[in-house]
Amino acid sequence: MTAPVATVLVVFGRGVTTIGERFVLTSASAARVDAAIDYVHTHREAFAAAPAPLVVFTGGWAEASRGEPRPPEGCCEGDLMLARARAAGLAAHAELKLECRSRSTLENLLHTAGDGLLAGHAFEPRHPLGLVSHAWHLPRIRFLARKVLRLRGAALLDVPAAGGESASHRERVVHLASRLWFLGVTDPARLLRRERAMVASLRRRATG
Repeated sequence: MTAPVATVLVVFGRGVTTIGERFVLTSASAARVDAAIDYVHTHREAFAAAPAPLVVFTGGWAEASRGEPRPPEGCCEGDLMLARARAAGLAAHAELKLECRSRSTLENLLHTAGDGLLAGHAFEPRHPLGLVSHAWHLPRIRFLARKVLRLRGAALLDVPAAGGESASHRERVVHLASRLWFLGVTDPARLLRRERAMVASLRRRATG
């Protein structure tokens, strides 16, 4: 039996840094873009008889949670990921979309859904939604996708990125905290309120 192929990918950012006065993707963010590019090229034959795959790059400025201002126009995570994909020629093989106002993984999913970037697509085990990130991040994305998109199990397909960053203790803490703080909550506004309270609580514990 042929394994299902995701014709829609959502790529999650992992931050922006600066070199001099120039804003650039972190190595982890760049690795996630490259994973999406590799996935589309690897499965090009599967896409030949179907509409072009859709790749959504999502990421604003996670640093906003630390009070840092928004980067200049065109320098958010999503902007820079999209630019990297276009420079690699991905637009010739896929439809590319952008979400660049989110500050967290939860907001990535909420804005991607709320802005209609997945409109017209239905996801199930034979036609899963591809999630592009590092393997250590994917469990939390899956948990949040169940909350926001009502998708679970084989309706989601992991597309792990390689390189750029190893798993961190903080990610395990945030994943566990998310499961506790978001228990029984699916409403977008309540999820956002819970997330902000959770982040503030984790920050207090880290500095206390």
